[in-house]
Amino acid sequence: MTFGVLFDFTGNSNVSKIIKAADMVKQQWFLDAVNQPEPIDVFLLIGHNPIRTTDYSSTFGLLHKTIRTLRPDTPIQEFGGHSHIRDFQVYDDRSTGLESGRYCETLGWLSMSGINSSTFTGNVFPRGVANPTRPATNTSTSGIVYSRRYLDWNRATFAYHATSSQDETFDYHSGLRVSGEVTKIRKQLNLSSLYGCAPATYCLSCKPFGDPGNIFSLIPVALGATVINQDRAQIPRYILINSGSIRFDLVKGPFTYDDSFIVSPFNDTFQYIKEVPYEMAVKVLNSMNGATLPDKRSSPNQLFGSMPRLADRTCADPILSSTATLKTRGIHRRQTSVTLGYVTSDDFGTDGDDTVHSKIPNFRQPNYIQGNGSFPVDGTTPAVVDVVFFDYFANVVVSVSNAMGASYTMADVDQYVGVYSAQNYLPDYAKLHWQENMPACPVGQGVGYPDRKV
Repeated sequence: MTFGVLFDFTGNSNVSKIIKAADMVKQQWFLDAVNQPEPIDVFLLIGHNPIRTTDYSSTFGLLHKTIRTLRPDTPIQEFGGHSHIRDFQVYDDRSTGLESGRYCETLGWLSMSGINSSTFTGNVFPRGVANPTRPATNTSTSGIVYSRRYLDWNRATFAYHATSSQDETFDYHSGLRVSGEVTKIRKQLNLSSLYGCAPATYCLSCKPFGDPGNIFSLIPVALGATVINQDRAQIPRYILINSGSIRFDLVKGPFTYDDSFIVSPFNDTFQYIKEVPYEMAVKVLNSMNGATLPDKRSSPNQLFGSMPRLADRTCADPILSSTATLKTRGIHRRQTSVTLGYVTSDDFGTDGDDTVHSKIPNFRQPNYIQGNGSFPVDGTTPAVVDVVFFDYFANVVVSVSNAMGASYTMADVDQYVGVYSAQNYLPDYAKLHWQENMPACPVGQGVGYPDRKV
């Protein structure tokens, strides 16, 4: 029996309805389903939901507790996400949860044997593959055993594990056709259009806040240079964005239309409150970083591990000039040296990563960051400042301002620059300041590596 449950989420739009897990577990349909007289082999819980029950936003713990109270001996298996980590949690001797990284960086693998079933007639211990051997706990008497694995999502991993992958059979005509369709669509959408050459690598969390290699050192500069209302260009402005709007690293090399979505995919527009007294405006950022986050999007603070975006793993059009260009002859290995990436520790230990990596450092980042523009060059203090921000958290700006003594309402919030959005300012900055070496952009090694000289 399967249930899909979201994390503790209230940021939905008015065209959708959320039934909170705390309410669902009390509803009669749910209780009837769990208590039905027919045999249930396993409860499968799936959702955009952290599997680690100590995560404040996870609702899996509540769901697990409710089901376990009603069905004390039935296995429960959970598959989650949202917190962007590789993780495996043991809940009891017949219940575990698996979370497999973020985006398409990780392919999670879980196997389990020993489920007592009156309806399953297949092979419980298939031949030719490794069968799970590890009980969930050292004292387990359930007879259920598990294995889990985190595979790096790339061609080398898939070829290594595929049947007969050491010969020329890895590529199939159907796969090549899909690659051809991907190439065709990418060309139609102009995803490879080049905006500029990023002069360095800027990572999301591998450098401390304030370091030149941290992407939040770049973003304020880009905001100040591009987010401008020409009718108010002479009025000093603070421009605030939430750090959760930046979703990935920006690597040294070509910065394309495709990259702009990878780094900043949302279409939040810029709104503002005009002519806020400077004494109040200068305090807004610190007040925002002490405020409750909107729960629609994760902050980079939740990233506890990641795979780097390497120069040779950028999303380029597939090469289809001949089948031979995609094939590897002879025996090959996935790597010849340890590279940067996930180093995972979970409830089963440290042996879950399929490919060995050295760890990328992870530093906490603030929830909100700020750029500025048109401040007096002599360092004097302006009387008033336009406070600019994403429409996504306009109500938070109003709230923290009022907590400092203002009396704003949403009626005081106006659009700052037409339909200019979070998807525009980085491409515009690249067009202004990253034109050197175009179109032959020097390429760096990737996140976590020093920029090499080319």
